[in-house]
Amino acid sequence: MKGRDFALLTDLYELTMMQGYYETGAYKRQVVFDLFYRKNPSGNGFAIVAGLQQAIEYLNELHFTEEDIAYLEGLHIFSEGFIAYLKEFRFTGEVYAIPEGTVVFPHEPLMRIKAPIIEAQLIEPALLNIINHQSLIATKASRVVHAAKGDPVLEFGLRRAQGPDAGTLGARAAVIAGCVATSNVLTGKLFNVPVKGTHAHSWVMSFPDELTAFRTYAKLFPNACILLVDTYNTLKSGVPNAIRVFDEMKAAGTLPEKGYGIRLDSGDLAYLSKRARQMLDEAGYPDAIISASSDLDENLITSLKLQGSTISLWGVGTKLITSDDCPAFGGVYKLAAEQTEDGDFEPKIKLSNNVEKVTNPGIKKIVRIYDKKTGKIKADLLALEDEVFTEDMDLHIYDTNAKWKSMQLPTGTYTLRELLVPVFIDGKQVYECPETMDIQAYCNREKDTLWDEQKRLKNPDIVPVDLSDKLSAMKLKLIEAMSGM
Repeated sequence: MKGRDFALLTDLYELTMMQGYYETGAYKRQVVFDLFYRKNPSGNGFAIVAGLQQAIEYLNELHFTEEDIAYLEGLHIFSEGFIAYLKEFRFTGEVYAIPEGTVVFPHEPLMRIKAPIIEAQLIEPALLNIINHQSLIATKASRVVHAAKGDPVLEFGLRRAQGPDAGTLGARAAVIAGCVATSNVLTGKLFNVPVKGTHAHSWVMSFPDELTAFRTYAKLFPNACILLVDTYNTLKSGVPNAIRVFDEMKAAGTLPEKGYGIRLDSGDLAYLSKRARQMLDEAGYPDAIISASSDLDENLITSLKLQGSTISLWGVGTKLITSDDCPAFGGVYKLAAEQTEDGDFEPKIKLSNNVEKVTNPGIKKIVRIYDKKTGKIKADLLALEDEVFTEDMDLHIYDTNAKWKSMQLPTGTYTLRELLVPVFIDGKQVYECPETMDIQAYCNREKDTLWDEQKRLKNPDIVPVDLSDKLSAMKLKLIEAMSGM
C-alpha cells in the first residue's frame, strides 16, 4: 500500500454518510469500531490474522489527491464545504490491533479503531479488504502446512490468483503462515522472503529431447536441480533421464549433497512417487527430493500421505492462493461505542434475529489465558478496557450462552496476555512492523500454543471465547433496553 493512492478505495455510501456527518456538525464525534469475523474459514478451529503492515501503510498514506477531488466534484453529489474538508483529510485516530501471525478466534476484535466518526467511516472498506484477504490466505496456508506434517511447502499460486495484489500479498500471507518460500519474485523483493522454483514443461518441450533439456538445466543450475519428469512419460523416460543426469553430475563432481531431485505435476501422485522413490534409491540417490504440484490442497496432501506417498516437498498453488473451498473471510466492522457530550463513551450494540450477528458492545480488550504448565491456550476472555485481571487471582469464566460450560482457574495455574497492542495514537504510528520472516517465526510459536485437537482439519476442538461478567451484564442490559423500543 506504500506510495499508492487508496483514498477512494471505499464504498460510495461511506462518503455520503461522511457528508451527512459533516453537514450536521457531527463529524468530530469520537466513536469506536471493532473489526472482527464471525466464523473460522474452511471449517478450521482458528484463524491466522495477517495484513496489519498494509493496513498501517494505508492509514499513513491516506489523503485525497487533486485527481481524487476532481473526480468527486464531477459526481455532483458532494457539497463545496465537504469537498474542502476532504482536501485536508488525514487520519488522526487511535488504532489497537492484534499482531500479524497471531492465532485468533471468532468475535474477537482484530482491530479496534477510535476516531472521529467521519474518519472511522471512510476507512472501513479498505481495512476489511486488507485484513480479510490476507487473514483468509494465511489461515488456508496454515491448514496446508499442517497437512504436510513438517515437509516444506512452497507457495506456487501467482498465475491463478485474483489479480496482482492478491498474488503478491497472498504469497506474503502464505509465508507468514508457514510456507518456506514462494515462486512470486515480486513478493520476494518487497518482503525479503525466499523465492523458489524449478522449470516448466515448455522448457523440456523446447529442446530436441527430454535428456538434453535436463542436461542443460543441470549445467545451468547444479545447486538447485529439480527436474520436472512428467512431460512425456514419468516412469519410462522422465525418472530414468533424471537419474542419468544425476549420474553425470556425480561423475563430474557437480551433484550437490542436497537440493536436487524431481518434480511430479500429474498422474497418480501416490503411485508415481513410490515408484520414483524406489528407482532413485536403487540408483543410489536416497537424498533426491521428490516434489509435487498438481492442484494440491490440505485434503489431497492428507490423502496422499495416508496412501504412503514419498513426496517430501509440496508446491501448492491455485487452491491455496484462492482459498478454493472458502473464498471469503467474512470480517465485519461494527460500531461498539460512541462518545457523549460529557466525554464518556456510551456502548453500542447491533441486534439481529441471527444470534451470531448480535455484537459485543463497549470498548473491549482481549485477555488470552494460557495453561502455565503446558503453555497451551485455555481460553480467550473478552472484557471491557478498564477491567483488570492479574495472575494472582482465581478466575471463573463461562460461556455466556451456556453457563454450564465453565472453567475454574486457580491462581498459579495460568498466565495472561493482552492481545491488542497500540498501533496508532493521535494519528501517529507507534508500532514497528516486524520483517515477514520474523512474523513467520512468531506464527509458528503461536500455532504451538494450540492443542493438536484444535489444529485438526476436520471437526476441530474449539477454543472458548468467553465474556467477562461486566461485559456480559452490559450486553444483556443493552439487549433488554433495545428490545423494548
